[in-house]
Amino acid sequence: MKDLAKEIIAGRRLKRGENFNSFLTADADELFEGANMIREALCGNKVDLCTIINGRSGGCSENCKFCAQSVYNHTGIKEYEFLDPNVILEDCKKNEVRGVHRYSIVTAGRTLTGKDFDKAIEAYKKMHKECNIKLCASHGLLNEEEFIRLKEAGVSMYHTNIETSKRNFPNVCTTHTYEDKFREISLAKKAGLRVCSGGIIGMGEIWNDRIDMAVSLSELQVDSIPINVLKPIKGTPYENLEPLSKRDILRTIAIFRYINPTAYIRMAAGRNYFKDGGTMIFLSGANATITGDMLTTVGNNTIQDKKMLTNLGFNISK
Repeated sequence: MKDLAKEIIAGRRLKRGENFNSFLTADADELFEGANMIREALCGNKVDLCTIINGRSGGCSENCKFCAQSVYNHTGIKEYEFLDPNVILEDCKKNEVRGVHRYSIVTAGRTLTGKDFDKAIEAYKKMHKECNIKLCASHGLLNEEEFIRLKEAGVSMYHTNIETSKRNFPNVCTTHTYEDKFREISLAKKAGLRVCSGGIIGMGEIWNDRIDMAVSLSELQVDSIPINVLKPIKGTPYENLEPLSKRDILRTIAIFRYINPTAYIRMAAGRNYFKDGGTMIFLSGANATITGDMLTTVGNNTIQDKKMLTNLGFNISK
């Protein structure tokens, strides 16, 4: 695998249709080492930290089987309308002080329209004016005009996960399609936004689904790829799924690095499966992470993350 890593560093890019079986049969430690070589050579030691705020919680019309916020699932999650823009601004300022590089509002629902979208624009404008932090947004399926408004309000990156492979997507969600996700990515790029798109592993998919997702994201040329490890939530169809092993999580991250050698491979939900905050994650190809709490689960403390990453030799300066 080190030879393949050297080829990728020299310019080779893996394409759909190639034989990826070696990723599944290779010695795990050698695979991780090769992924780390690629990350060091093509991305350097800069790490990207982002945090998110749940801007509107619950009541989502979509039937994603993993989600605590879907009306199809009965999880007892706290529901609330779109937050006051000043509340979001103050939270952003706190994260700016902590040294976070990116800040994103995430909202439950198929899309964000009307007064709620106007509130989001107000919040982004306030943060863009008063904070020195990159702004990201995650508001479901938007139209071209709405993407342009986000860009004009100071947003630089849009987040929309493709979640899994094209084959497996209908097993996860049927209220919107894989093609809907691709269209959103295209519209966001057209508006001049960078794209953050990844998915969730541990939803009963097979290895080929994970590899297919990595290849699709490479073809889409997304800038940031968040990898979430499913945390089975009571009240969802996935509540009784067995968690992935740590080795399978690390193997997945490494594979994504080989296939997407210059992207931010961003560890999202699931780091707390690792007792040390996931040191090996960042030695297996990852160079970005969500820090602080997730949408409906508890994340990792930002101060602890910065200490861990600094000890690993990463540059966490803004």
